[in-house]
Amino acid sequence: MSDDPHHRDQPHDQHHPDHPPQPPRGPAPYRDHWAALPAMARVPRGTAAPPRDRVVRRIAPSPLEPGATRDPYRVYRVLREEFPLTHDPLLRAWVLSRYADVASALTDARFTHGHRPGDPPCAATHGGPAAADEAELRAIVERTAFVLARRIADRPQADLVAEFCHWLPAGTVAAAVGVPYRDMMRLVRGRAASALVGHCTGQIGVREKALAAFLAAVLSDPDQVAALRDAPAGLVARAWTESLRRDPPVQIVMRRTRGEVRTGSGVLPAGAQVALLIGAAGRDPERFRDPDRFDPLRDDPGQLTYGSGLCPAVDLAALEAEYALRALFQAMPRLRLADGFRPRWTGVITRAPSTLLVRPGG
Repeated sequence: MSDDPHHRDQPHDQHHPDHPPQPPRGPAPYRDHWAALPAMARVPRGTAAPPRDRVVRRIAPSPLEPGATRDPYRVYRVLREEFPLTHDPLLRAWVLSRYADVASALTDARFTHGHRPGDPPCAATHGGPAAADEAELRAIVERTAFVLARRIADRPQADLVAEFCHWLPAGTVAAAVGVPYRDMMRLVRGRAASALVGHCTGQIGVREKALAAFLAAVLSDPDQVAALRDAPAGLVARAWTESLRRDPPVQIVMRRTRGEVRTGSGVLPAGAQVALLIGAAGRDPERFRDPDRFDPLRDDPGQLTYGSGLCPAVDLAALEAEYALRALFQAMPRLRLADGFRPRWTGVITRAPSTLLVRPGG
């Protein structure tokens, strides 16, 4: 008698699960048990949990798995549809991916809160550019954007990420607080900008990535170039909001539950680390029509990168987007992407085009 506990209590005609059973030699009719197993299909959103004998046998994908960075939105789609609440061992956190859950968790007091520019608590922490009025800020951003645009206008080819987006946010802050530009860039590299200009405005890297994504979205579509070349500020602002929704610079935000939290997709335990997928929420078809499309004129706008409260960093980011377009199109009326170039987004936690090659002269 074998000591194998699995063998000990099984009938002698039981077959190993790695090998399909063979028809018996006796007169009993053969039944293919493997063919009787339920199909492995995804569960559509809104359906009830399948019966225990029809459980879908799949493992939730992770935004950190190999290859996901090339197209995280494919992973996000599977998570939203099939695993709206799941635990990710790579992130070491529970994951929420649907818009309703993510938007709620960003402001829900049952979650600890990081510092998101524009959230109500940040109003009392502003320094530096907060003292400048809107007219002064506009003048600073406009001047900085036009100086940077004219520097590359006569080149046969330029990289807007390295030669424009990298400099505009830091240059704007430097001018606003009266710090020499070269000193501001040194402070940014030393991660001391927040101490100088406040936490929100010191997040220069986020504004840099957001601006790169915005310019990539506009320049990749000739129709958008034509529509926004001489557009009023209101239309540019809508295009900016649309870029933050479709390609947010911050893809994943971490929070922790203060106690047990019931969400629209399930229950989170107390003290749990939670990853909020901003990138997934921004393309949730339950909230946005045709969510993968860049459409500044959509009638269901929204974004989760910034909160809705007053914040100089949020205002600065919008002004930088507006005057970036104005400066680039005025200095380079025939500006277009370089021949054969297509923007490629990189990054997991934060994400933006790594380069943006253009032909200033068309």
